[in-house]
Amino acid sequence: MNYLIDSHCHLNLLNLDKYNGDLGALIQAANAVNVKKMLCIGVDLATAQTVIDIAQQFENVYASVGVHPSEKLETEPTLETLRRFASQHKVVAIGETGLDYYYNDSGLDSMQQRFRNHIRLARELKKPLIIHSRDAREDTIRILREENAEEVRGVMHCFTEDWAMAEQAMELGFYISISGIVTFKNAKNVQDVAAKVPLENLLIETDAPYLTPDPFRGKPNEPQYVTYVAKKIAELKGVSVEAVIEATTKNCLNLFKMN
Repeated sequence: MNYLIDSHCHLNLLNLDKYNGDLGALIQAANAVNVKKMLCIGVDLATAQTVIDIAQQFENVYASVGVHPSEKLETEPTLETLRRFASQHKVVAIGETGLDYYYNDSGLDSMQQRFRNHIRLARELKKPLIIHSRDAREDTIRILREENAEEVRGVMHCFTEDWAMAEQAMELGFYISISGIVTFKNAKNVQDVAAKVPLENLLIETDAPYLTPDPFRGKPNEPQYVTYVAKKIAELKGVSVEAVIEATTKNCLNLFKMN
């Protein structure tokens, strides 16, 4: 397991100007720095097939299907519609799903029901969950428990909450994923969590094109920069970068069943 995996990126949203519009060239740039696999995350139904098509086009790319909690919809997606996308080849997870109270102060009942539907679909299809949770610690954990999400497990993506929530999520069998935020000088909370999470419970990600790590802040993010996340976590933990790479890659392969 001497290669890295970017466990959360949005390849369909990346700026490809420096690669002359060639997504394959961007993926090759990641491969060149030992980022050998990546998970392209779905956030809405409008782009779900695009995300799946990217995964099916590139051997080392996988996909997820879900509707982000902040998506504003006149009609909620049916389980049948989600199932049709999620059952396709190379879709290895359900999400991005969850709760976001930071950007939303209305329609919370609908958001929570959407979250429950995603968990139910994940259990039906026996696929892990990719959870987005912001300013919704208690409700996120409560709903995960009520819907028996521990049956399929998953990952708390781009974790920015406190250690208490991380512990509760790990008790349910969820991994904690650390993004490029960990490299930001003022991100003491994320750094504290990253230092405490056992390697066997850890994933790493870019969330590209967002949250570009130092020293590239201000520029578009891309999967090759997940190497800087691994380096910072190794520094915080006082272990080798190789140890972080080996553990997070093993964890990612185990969770998402990437062949």
